[in-house]
Amino acid sequence: MKSHARVAVIGGGVVGCSVLYHLTKLGWKDVVLIERDELTSGSTWHAAGGMHTLNSDPNVAKLQDYTIRLYKEIEEISGQACGTHLTGGIMLADTPERLDFLKTAHAKGRYLGLESEFISLEEAGRMHPLVDTSHFVGALYDPFEGHVDPAGVTNAYAKAARIGGAEIYRHTPVVELKPTAEGHWRVVTEKGTIEAEIVVNAGGLWAREVGRMVGLELPVLAMEHQYLITDDMPEIATLENELPHCIDFKGEAYTRQEGQGFLLGTYEQACVPWSLHSTPMDFGHELLAQDLDRIAPSLEIAFQHFPALADAGIKNVINGPFTFAPDGNPLVGPVPGLRNYYAACGVMAGFSQGGGVGLSLASWIVDGDPGMDIFAMDVARFGDFATAGYARAKVQENYRRRFSISYPNEELPAARPLRTTPVYDRLKAEGAVFGAAFGLEHALWFAPPGTEPVENPTFRRSNAFAPVAEECRAVRTAVGMLEISNFAKYDVTGPDAEVWLSRILAGRLPRTGRMTLSPMLNPKGRIIGDFTVAKRDADHFMIFGSGPAESYHLRWFRAHLPDAGVAIRPQGTDLVGFGIAGPKSRDLLARLTDDDVSNQAFPFMSFRTMDLGLVRAMVGRISFTGELGYEIWVTPDRQIALYDSLRSAGADLGLKLFGGRALNSLRLEKSFGAWTREFTPDYTPREAGLDRFIDSAKNDFIGHDAVVADAQEQTRRKLVTLTIDVNDVDAFADEPVFADGDVIGWVTSGGYGHHVDRSIALAYLAADRIAGDIGYEVEILGERRPARLEAEPLFDPQGTRMRS
Repeated sequence: MKSHARVAVIGGGVVGCSVLYHLTKLGWKDVVLIERDELTSGSTWHAAGGMHTLNSDPNVAKLQDYTIRLYKEIEEISGQACGTHLTGGIMLADTPERLDFLKTAHAKGRYLGLESEFISLEEAGRMHPLVDTSHFVGALYDPFEGHVDPAGVTNAYAKAARIGGAEIYRHTPVVELKPTAEGHWRVVTEKGTIEAEIVVNAGGLWAREVGRMVGLELPVLAMEHQYLITDDMPEIATLENELPHCIDFKGEAYTRQEGQGFLLGTYEQACVPWSLHSTPMDFGHELLAQDLDRIAPSLEIAFQHFPALADAGIKNVINGPFTFAPDGNPLVGPVPGLRNYYAACGVMAGFSQGGGVGLSLASWIVDGDPGMDIFAMDVARFGDFATAGYARAKVQENYRRRFSISYPNEELPAARPLRTTPVYDRLKAEGAVFGAAFGLEHALWFAPPGTEPVENPTFRRSNAFAPVAEECRAVRTAVGMLEISNFAKYDVTGPDAEVWLSRILAGRLPRTGRMTLSPMLNPKGRIIGDFTVAKRDADHFMIFGSGPAESYHLRWFRAHLPDAGVAIRPQGTDLVGFGIAGPKSRDLLARLTDDDVSNQAFPFMSFRTMDLGLVRAMVGRISFTGELGYEIWVTPDRQIALYDSLRSAGADLGLKLFGGRALNSLRLEKSFGAWTREFTPDYTPREAGLDRFIDSAKNDFIGHDAVVADAQEQTRRKLVTLTIDVNDVDAFADEPVFADGDVIGWVTSGGYGHHVDRSIALAYLAADRIAGDIGYEVEILGERRPARLEAEPLFDPQGTRMRS
């Protein structure tokens, strides 16, 4: 065993071997993999080996497509067969709602270049003779699904990695990880110690243990998962072609052919966690006790939907543990707060996602960037709120919902409420319907008195539509109040704060008492953040950004901090507040302060500290609604006093509480983009329309050279505003946009503009297909709906209202 390596990958399952292979593919040869037992020990060896492209996040779906296409490559390099059965797959919908869900998946696949298509039930029956199609209303076929041999795939990755220069140490348990002064890791094993510049935790079932070696509690949990294999069935033996992979959403089951028998696995409601606190180090190629009673409800449905199963004997029952993260997606990337420690774990669909995870993580290590927006897999999407208890609750919820419909307006209840602000109970008493982001409860909308504060999950307009319209009306005609504690807030101080911020952010920094908007870019000139920056005094700035991205952005900030001269502190819920917006918002503010808040004394983008009623607050004159408005920040102990003062002073002004649903409607009317929607690492500032916020006089900000180079190139796509002819359904996100029958873009945000009375979508379109005389169409729930390009924002295009 060597004494030094650039990267040590801990864990020899499919994910660890994929990471190792991709590191060698990118040119790093001084890399090793350390496995406590044999390769595939843990979850990999007993997996059913299914592969598919279906995922709620488009980039994860794209990486799953990459994974499936990769198998041919690693077979050719390694000479090891992957046992690939590219049978195609059928997803069966038993209700109109499930059919709508499949329509959204199919539409997303259109702009990703995936090849799914709806087929008739008759065709589904011909392709899969064991299905009784009378139970279903629709079927989606994907030719790029099937299954592989788990051991074959893992060893193909491993052999290809060895050919590329990597070394693999089997039967070598890691017992300790010790950080060095240089930021490296001493990887202590039972057979010796390796100093690694970078460590990758691909521990699978043992990811928690490898995390605890460095004081990290990863939010992962193993669940028992069962599938059964029947005896040989005469109905299968006489088939000319192998049966396609099949997902039966009603039965919460996936199926495929196994030899001359049938394989059926379930994600049952009566799910059982495995080894809640720790994974035994001597667990390896064991299986768990079978428990068919637990999956009996799914089996009963399977016997109805696949009648031949009723007469088939069971040859084998596999019950083994698989590791899940709280939302079902992997945990990938640099772990915040730890130098040179990366995660590649929680990958429950290893044979759909393993290749994509390996590619993304290896690119991150070698190039400093995963190559695309993978926030849906980023380990930083969870903060320290994601405790072991949180993971247990959310993982079980996610497991039960594996084959459930995911509605765009649905908020799931497990592990809630977790983080709340002092005003939570006041808002709840006012009928607030809450969502949760980064574990923090925030109001989405307010149910009218006498109605239940619950939103009906749907792909169409919900019972929130009319109340949200009233909230928007109040903001546009009087004044509304929104809690904004779910924004991320950072305090930046020190004698070098301004110099550091000028390098980190691409935009112009404000003068004292002022604010500016600024994108943050990576070295490739891609958007990794958009912020409001306020300057309190010479050495003190505040940064405001996306709440769910707090850990993600803080990781970047801290990675680029100098050794001295600058300090950054996330405020979290140590700073809470409200936004007030509307033509009467200045009148409301003036009633609570002796400060002069006239337009001359406190103009747009001003920032100052002032007394409001009983409390001292920081106030910024800005609003994401596009209206005259203010963001007001206080410490938590003063939030209720501020709330009461605002409600009392605004009563005769028509003050109305509003939530995130109304804010989204209002910002769409202004064509304002948002982080994770319009602004992600997939886009450049020029594509997103943020280039006007870049300070061209600076030449030292991160991404400067890439921005200059991009300015010389033809823009491939641009962010635009569309209005769509609809009835009871609006675009949400990921709908394809057509022109002359071609897919030429995709929707990033959509909704109804209640004030302008139009259905609105923000979308990226191919730059050479943007023109006012083109007839566009947006596919929503399987129907292409006419859309028009809007040359300017639909509300107050000159920005007069927010500057008045």
